[in-house]
Amino acid sequence: MYAVIKTGGKQYRVITGETLKVELISGDIGSAIVLDKVLMVSDGEKLSVGKPLLLGATVAATIVSHGRGDKVRIFKMRRRKHYQKNQGHRQNYTEIRIDGISA
Repeated sequence: MYAVIKTGGKQYRVITGETLKVELISGDIGSAIVLDKVLMVSDGEKLSVGKPLLLGATVAATIVSHGRGDKVRIFKMRRRKHYQKNQGHRQNYTEIRIDGISA
């Protein structure tokens, strides 16, 4: 059984027991959260697709950790204009573990 959820402006295909890194979600480590923006649920034979969301479908998850991703370097340069700019960015994330899918 798997589901497609939407969180942080992105869509993820999740199965029970999987851990994944998503955009930052407020909450303490070890706390349970419910993701209710479920776009699709499949249990092998039956496929349920929402328009755009499935009503009553939820995904239960647990917050495993919070962290920051790898640094992304941004370098801008204009040739012959003596312009160079360096910038860096590290995105915050939350690692969650999928505990259950209910349709």
